[in-house]
Amino acid sequence: MLAIASVFLAPIAAAIGYTSYKGRQFEATCPNIGELTDIGGYRLNALHIAAPETADLPPLIFIHGASGNLLDQVGAFLQPLHGRAEMLFIDRPGHGYSERGGPENALPSGQADAIAKLMEKRGIKRAIVVGHSFGGAIAAAFGVRHPEKTEGLLFLAPATHPWPGGIDWYYYLAAMPVLGWLFTHAIVVPLGLQRLERATTNVFRPNPCPADYVAKTGPTLVLRPHAFYNNAVDCTRLLAYLKAHSPQYSRITAPTVIITGDSDDIVWEHIHSQGLARDIAGSELVKIRGLGHKPDYVVTDVAVAAMEKIGGAARDLQAAARQAERRLVHQQGAQPTEPAAPCEELTPPVAT
Repeated sequence: MLAIASVFLAPIAAAIGYTSYKGRQFEATCPNIGELTDIGGYRLNALHIAAPETADLPPLIFIHGASGNLLDQVGAFLQPLHGRAEMLFIDRPGHGYSERGGPENALPSGQADAIAKLMEKRGIKRAIVVGHSFGGAIAAAFGVRHPEKTEGLLFLAPATHPWPGGIDWYYYLAAMPVLGWLFTHAIVVPLGLQRLERATTNVFRPNPCPADYVAKTGPTLVLRPHAFYNNAVDCTRLLAYLKAHSPQYSRITAPTVIITGDSDDIVWEHIHSQGLARDIAGSELVKIRGLGHKPDYVVTDVAVAAMEKIGGAARDLQAAARQAERRLVHQQGAQPTEPAAPCEELTPPVAT
């Protein structure tokens, strides 16, 4: 009997050991560039760029999407905005190098509150909050719950409204008791590494993915068991949360811009971005033909122009969008695509 048990247990033990080894390797390859700050019983990690003397923009706070970490938004915006603003790039609770905190942090509302606490610790009174993908749900919650701290909101391919369908099966499995622990500790790493290149390409599609994106943004950090579990819990609870809380968006009064692409197969713009434009009075929807799910990287200039407009500068974002479309045509060697047909499900759910 013992021999039979060892036949089954030995491969599992080896897989768990491999996961532990690879987790340390992922962290060595992508060490923490931020600083952990206690915000009341747990620590939130963030890269804080102090306000420069040359600042011409309000403070900026960046919130990454699902499966991501602060390096994703650092790679998109740190250099283009150098010397222009105080910036705070945040690892959401339980992601990157941030600790998870209490059960409230499994919801966008709890994560928005955590960011508000970190702002207070950093002495930031008001800021433009920039949320990409899943980070859009948190930015919206922030605008509802902390209007006194909200200078403005910039949504980039946001996931903010209930959608038909579901999410990938492995999120449900990872969030389960017992089986989820075994899955995240023994299977996720080899499965994730096998799918990494394809998943990254899909997130950028139809636009090209930067050659150094994976090396610079550390998406493998989400394959660590605790991070993958937290990410799975976030994703499995998002739909119910949005059904209950998206009707509150009409309370948002801060200047708001939504940048989206008609070719986003990850988060449907006709549900989420158009829903935000409908719900937030005075918001501006900037829809770009031929753009997928990564406006932060593909049309960074339009995103920066939106920050400038929210900050009070005169900017024609629709003209900037048309210019970006012409650039995309040149890059992709084809005419801008017609709006993408809806998928059966939001798959992958709300990726980086």
